Amino acid sequence: MHTPTIVKAGLVGTLAAAAAFALGGSSADAHGGLPVVGVPHANAKFGVQNNVLTPSASQTSVAWGNLPLTNPDTANGVTHYGFNTLDGAPLTQTKNEAHKTEPDKNVYLVLGGRHYLYQGHEIGPRGYVTRINLDETDPLKRVTLISDTDVAGNAYPTIDGITWDPFTRQLLLTAESSAPKGGVFGVGLDAKGDPVDGGRATRLAALGSGGFEGIQNDAAGNVWMLEDIGGAGASGGKVPNSFVYRFVPNDKSDLTRGGTLQALQIRRADGTPATTSQLQSNPSDPFIGALHTYGSSFATAWVTIHTGTTEAFDATAAAKAANATPLKRPENGVFRPGTGFKEFYFTETGDTSTSSTLPGAYGGVFRISQASPTSDTGRISIAAVGDVEHTGFDNITFATKDDLLVVEDAGDGLHTQRNALDSGYVFNLADGREQEGSYAAGRGRAPKPVRFLAEGRDASATFDSMSGPSYNDGDNEITGIHVSDGDPTVGGLLGAKLPQPTTSASWRTFWTQQHGDNTTWEISWNGDRQN
Repeated sequence: MHTPTIVKAGLVGTLAAAAAFALGGSSADAHGGLPVVGVPHANAKFGVQNNVLTPSASQTSVAWGNLPLTNPDTANGVTHYGFNTLDGAPLTQTKNEAHKTEPDKNVYLVLGGRHYLYQGHEIGPRGYVTRINLDETDPLKRVTLISDTDVAGNAYPTIDGITWDPFTRQLLLTAESSAPKGGVFGVGLDAKGDPVDGGRATRLAALGSGGFEGIQNDAAGNVWMLEDIGGAGASGGKVPNSFVYRFVPNDKSDLTRGGTLQALQIRRADGTPATTSQLQSNPSDPFIGALHTYGSSFATAWVTIHTGTTEAFDATAAAKAANATPLKRPENGVFRPGTGFKEFYFTETGDTSTSSTLPGAYGGVFRISQASPTSDTGRISIAAVGDVEHTGFDNITFATKDDLLVVEDAGDGLHTQRNALDSGYVFNLADGREQEGSYAAGRGRAPKPVRFLAEGRDASATFDSMSGPSYNDGDNEITGIHVSDGDPTVGGLLGAKLPQPTTSASWRTFWTQQHGDNTTWEISWNGDRQN
């Protein structure tokens, strides 16, 4: 069975971490939030590598790719947590292996007295949603299929982003594809955590069609979305091509009733908007460099790009036409706890290439500040600036009111260029200017990235990278980083409570080592598995 291999890998990774910290860890990196001592180095690109966690943390596998679904859709090949077997091919580490169906972002919910982890699946022939029963001790009975068809009984696109909307009691799913394929789908859950209407997904047309990935509700019931569509190549790198969106529903309890879709516009210092035509025709525009400079701040406005309940429309084209401001692949975002949903942090991946010389090439983490989540104006500033060693930022979550967890998805090409696999970082946003040696933010000083996870590369990912079929990805990717207490009410929205994963057993932390074995892990920050 797969469990011993995975658990052994986790233990070896912990031992490797202890050795690494004995050689290079620094207790000066520890602080009063998460008990983090920085992992000294990322894992090298080549060979099978173990995950290395900060020594105060441990992890346990909760699901992996070759686990069967308890209720498979055999006719369509939706049979396993990480594989679609429609082609009849065997599982993993063979040149004719079955299609990988990668579990992506995670949502933790406590429903009907049970503890569940939900995730959408990307890659493969079709999208679907699974549920891990964290209370089930038998792995073969742990993973259930929640949805793999739409209301017409057809397949829907593969899924990247996922969140729980407590106003509609739906899982909101994003399909990261350009219009007309991409968009947002809703799957309802009952009080026990089971799908309603047979798990049939409803396309939420009023939210538009675009390459959406990140999706998150605010306290007013608005839906914030981030788009990940890479820009065209240009001299020195790539042009910015993706937008940040906010959907204001007519009825927050029913998104099919339509509403207003807005896109974020960023104003230059002179008050004029930075537009798509400007930034794509001149990707060296000094504005982009200024936007990616720590300490800078620019005014923002939400511009309306669509109103109504019509059929799905091209949100990306509408954002460009409305003079919204494109960025370099904003991917995922979350509200900072304790701010009353007035601060929204999101990642920007960048160009994912060391050869890029354009401003903003390495992306970063941005902060949108508003008087309230419903305000039409605000300001944007960069909270953490990417560089060649810290880039490809993707998933994001708060672990305390000040500790922001950010993980990389640099891709195989950048892994090779810098001979380093992906890492997960803690950015401490507290004002640390009075603390000698602190890695927290201070006046005029950006927070230092402290590595809490150096991702490894499992044997299956190594095989795929070197010799696998073209439809399977190569190196592992960190995805699905998620800290939550599972509260399904409006009061449990991410950002509503102060997370306490080190002091409260109800707060749990998850991530998925995507590709390869497709293993989903639970992290304990105090060395004991939380229940």
